[in-house]
Amino acid sequence: MNKKKKQKHGEHINESWLIPYSDLLTLLLALFIVLFASSQIDQKKFAQIAQSFNAAFTGGTGVLEFQAPIEPEPLPSQPKQQNDQQNDNKKKIDKQEKEELHEVQEKIDTYIVNERLNGKLKTSLTEEGLAITILNDILFDSGSAEVRPQDRQLAKEISQMLVMNPPRNIIISGHTDNVPIHNAQFSSNWELSVMRAVNFMKLLLENPKLDPRLFSAKGYGEFKPVASNDTPEGRMKNRRVEILILPNSQASQQ
Repeated sequence: MNKKKKQKHGEHINESWLIPYSDLLTLLLALFIVLFASSQIDQKKFAQIAQSFNAAFTGGTGVLEFQAPIEPEPLPSQPKQQNDQQNDNKKKIDKQEKEELHEVQEKIDTYIVNERLNGKLKTSLTEEGLAITILNDILFDSGSAEVRPQDRQLAKEISQMLVMNPPRNIIISGHTDNVPIHNAQFSSNWELSVMRAVNFMKLLLENPKLDPRLFSAKGYGEFKPVASNDTPEGRMKNRRVEILILPNSQASQQ
């Protein structure tokens, strides 16, 4: 009888290990769920979850205390989208402004040809706007800010070209040669260039069709020459004023 009991007892299978094995599978499933969920949240929340699971399941530190290996890719921010949209709008406006200025240029060029001023004036589109340049002529004597009497008629002709619909902002810039000046009127070429711009602008504004509120004057001294100052002819060309018609987008920023 003892032998039979011992034999039956030896054939009995110990199934006590099945309980911790099922617990282990449950913990692994929970771990994978947490890892998957953590990939959708920020690292701060991931660290909090990792600390809780480490304390509950292992009683210490484990693999969960490491940071997530892949950081979630940030979504496009609203400010960037707004900047892109603003840049696109600016490009459209700039393109439209160039087209409008090109139309103004064609009208002025037609006026120049009809009035036989093509030997004295030319137009050009620049990054700043539509520029009107005076060719082969001078407006001022050396050291003087007064427009020469023989050139006053040219100023009146230019004023007719500046009557536009709609009107635009216009900058008159004054320039000098590089001959130093220091007299009772002007202490530097800066002052001389500014007064040249102002005096020429006054002649333009004798035209009652022009709005003085749209005009401004700048002085550049001798620092933007169009010819060499080594010859009398070059210095004559540098004693000048220039007319710049602004696009509406730049005019609003002035």
